[in-house]
Amino acid sequence: MAIQNKSLEKWKAEFPLLTDLIQLKEVLWINPNKVEDSSISKLSIEDILEAEALLKRFAPYFKKVFPETNGIIESPISKINTMKAKLEKEYDTQIHGRLLLKRDDRLPIAGSIKARGGIYEVIKHAEKLALGHAILKKDDDYAILADKKFTEFFSAFHIKVGSTGNLGLSIGIMSAKLGFNVTVHMSSDAKQWKKDLLRQRGVNVVEHKADYSVAVEQGRNECEKKLTCHFIDDENSKDLFMGYAVAALRLKKQLDEMKIKVDSENPLSVYLPCGVGGGPGGIAFGLHHVFGEHVHCYFAEPTHSPSMLLGLMTGQHEKVSVQDFGIDNLTAPDGLAVGRASGFVGREIESIIDGVYTVDDQQLYDMLRWVYNTERIKLEPSALAGMIGPVVTRKHKGGTHLVWATGGKLVPQEVWIEDYLKGSQ
Repeated sequence: MAIQNKSLEKWKAEFPLLTDLIQLKEVLWINPNKVEDSSISKLSIEDILEAEALLKRFAPYFKKVFPETNGIIESPISKINTMKAKLEKEYDTQIHGRLLLKRDDRLPIAGSIKARGGIYEVIKHAEKLALGHAILKKDDDYAILADKKFTEFFSAFHIKVGSTGNLGLSIGIMSAKLGFNVTVHMSSDAKQWKKDLLRQRGVNVVEHKADYSVAVEQGRNECEKKLTCHFIDDENSKDLFMGYAVAALRLKKQLDEMKIKVDSENPLSVYLPCGVGGGPGGIAFGLHHVFGEHVHCYFAEPTHSPSMLLGLMTGQHEKVSVQDFGIDNLTAPDGLAVGRASGFVGREIESIIDGVYTVDDQQLYDMLRWVYNTERIKLEPSALAGMIGPVVTRKHKGGTHLVWATGGKLVPQEVWIEDYLKGSQ
């Protein structure tokens, strides 16, 4: 059967790494197309600063309705020296430089990286509606958005999204809090506890027996029929992308406060779990604009769902899926169970990403157990995909290795224990 008018054998001949990918082996792909010129993108640092400004306008609202945020949705950084020693021992290697963990599992409101992009797009849409109907001005104290007048106003509008789980949580929780009618289309990969939590927050959840792409398509089709409906498109949203990109500005400030230099002699290597690509893509885009040539970003995908790797390596982006090549897209980390990566994101980051590697599900469970045993940090499986990055890449010696932990805060204890017990000692 032909894939984009080319036989499988011709694809393998052109991209030898495909053979190992199809056999579900762990691989490392180094991007041959990386360049330092970011001018090819239509997006810029000004777009990131504009997104940051909107988040600041909403700070009084966040502080009022989500007091735990104190007005800002941001996560801390943890030093994980004991976990570093564990990795070095288990993989018989040495990780040169410091190893840090970016704790997006502790992001307030939604407990995952999706709180960045998802919440940003919801509040941007809310601001646009309120300004457009002249019930809000940009110089107002946005805490007034918690008033009944606004929740009743937003209740006339719908927000829909397709999700494997965490994006649905962030959008569902934020939209419902503002007063929107919100529907989350969940794929077959989504965990039951995430569906249950959304329903508890007043969100309409539609379950699908098919995978992520079908859930997204259903949500998109429903919104096209209604003028009062806004579809949040994880595959093509500039707003989601910019919400994630703001993380780079925050990270720069945190590293400065920790007195950690990022320069030619002290590179910053960042390891990001990747599903459809919006979260890691937006963050990588932001980091590139903030740190330039001194940052090196790697995406991590499950061996059963290497959609971004396939899209970038072949240059076909969303035109190919893992299923086209006989890969089943069945993997434990639900947030990474994506068969077709975002073409929008792939094209934005194809010249700035250093590489993509794949990791077996059992490795995720092992590292989930290790990071708890060594650091007492509880994460969900998908959040561990970045942890093996410094071992796999072995390219950047010295400087700072930053593993982006993408979620885990909201995982029920009994579910987390099940995952923990699947890991080796």
